[in-house]
Order: sequence, then structure tokens, then C-alpha cells
Amino acid sequence: MSRIPFVFNSPHSGRFYDNNFLNAAKLDPLTLRRSEDFMVDELFASVVPLGAPMLVADFPRAWLDVNREPYELDPHMFDGELPPFANTKSARVAGGLGTIARIVSETDEIYGSKLPVAEALSRIQNHYLPYHAALRGLMAEAIVEFGHAILVDCHSMPSSSLSNTNFNQVRLRADFVLGDRYGSACSPSITNAAAEFLRDLGYRVEINKPYAGGFITEHYGRPQNGLHAIQIEINRALYMNEETVTKSENFDQLARDLSIFTSRLVSIPELGLKGDIPLAAE
Repeated sequence: MSRIPFVFNSPHSGRFYDNNFLNAAKLDPLTLRRSEDFMVDELFASVVPLGAPMLVADFPRAWLDVNREPYELDPHMFDGELPPFANTKSARVAGGLGTIARIVSETDEIYGSKLPVAEALSRIQNHYLPYHAALRGLMAEAIVEFGHAILVDCHSMPSSSLSNTNFNQVRLRADFVLGDRYGSACSPSITNAAAEFLRDLGYRVEINKPYAGGFITEHYGRPQNGLHAIQIEINRALYMNEETVTKSENFDQLARDLSIFTSRLVSIPELGLKGDIPLAAE
């Protein structure tokens, strides 16, 4: 049982690539791996001794993305009819990044031919739905035990993506971006405290720009019901070589800093949290 009302989640750090997937993909394994939130689960591993569960996907994001709606699918990718309830017209589908991704690295097409619809439905049935059942279960356990639950959704962002914004040069180089769907998914007091803790460690932090939080943040965050969800994006240049998909010499230092950060985050005074009640003086 959890000792604290926090749940940590790493949906994109899976690095087990099934041979069937590799055979179906026209890209080499290294290119496929560039879509991973590389080793983010390891960066946040220190939360487990603190008493927080951490859910980690072992399958790669390029194979199945659980930070999407369950049936956010591009009909042009599949041989056969998708079910009528599939969302085929979302912006993420148009961009090639639905539940079953069409691309990695913004432009690289994953598959050389269409996939059977049955393959997509199998991935969703056997992996997506059980993953979210487990995540819902962890959140339910926390709220039953503590009266509230805080989901920390852990991600990384390509350093190059930050150069494609309209922000000034200082903001282009954010080390962390925190997303709370502009306060609709998480109490702003939690978000602001998290930003303050990271800044105290010397990092540059933005809130909701350019990433306000994905499906998981939006779907699980219900502050009015005591359910809070915040997304953390880490600039990959802080800890890895993005070309070779390997750890850099700074990896261990970042992991130590994140251990300090999460220790402070989970120690925020609990002053209600059902709804948007401030946790501490701001």
C-alpha cells in the first residue's frame, strides 16, 4: 500500500522492442528509439523508496502510445475497417501521433505497408486497456487511503523542439516544462511548488508552454474531486546523447537532483487538496 498520496507514471520509457514490430517497421531500431522518453523511469526511480508507486510501460511509444485516447487511429494506416467509435480526426492523428503512431522524429514513417486492423485492436485490448486499468487502480487506492491523489506523469522532450516556439531566447532553453492543462488538471499551488523546487536546484522551468499536458494529464486530473495530475517534461539535452540514444555524463547528477526534487514535492503540507485549496503560502 502507498505511504503517500502520489502516483508516478512513465508511459513512454518502454524499451522492449518485439521482433514482430521490428520486422514490420521500415526504420532501423536506433531511429525508432528516438521517440522514447529515454530512461525517464530510471531518472525517477528514487520515488519508490519514498513510498510512491511508479507505473512504467515496458512497450515502446512507437508501438503503442498510452498517452492518447484508446482508439485515436489513422484509417489510412490500416487494412480494414476501424470500429465506428474510433477517433480518426484528432489533431494528433493528423500529425501522425495517434494511439498507434505513424511517424517518429516528426517525419520518419514507421511502416512500409498497412497494418491489419486486428493488430491495432489487439495492442489496445491487451496492452493499452490493462495499462490504464492499473493506473486507475493506483489512483483509486490513493484517494481511498488519503482522500486525494496526485499523479505525476513523467516525460522527456527533444531539445530541438524548444527551438520551434515563439518565445524569447531564455525561454527557448527551458530545462523542464510543467503541464497542468492551465490549472484544470492540477491545483496551481502544486504546480507552482514543483516549479519553485526545480528552480531552487538551478533549473529553468516553464509552465504549460509549450506542453500543457497530454491525454493522461487531462483525463486523470479532476482537482475538484481531489484528483490532481501534473505532467513533467525534461529537456533530453540535460542527461542524454539524443543522436546515439545513450546516457550522458550528466545522467547521474540529474537523477540525484530529481531525488531531491521529488522528496520535496511529496512532502508538501497537506491542507485539504479536495478542490483548489492552497497547499502552502505562496
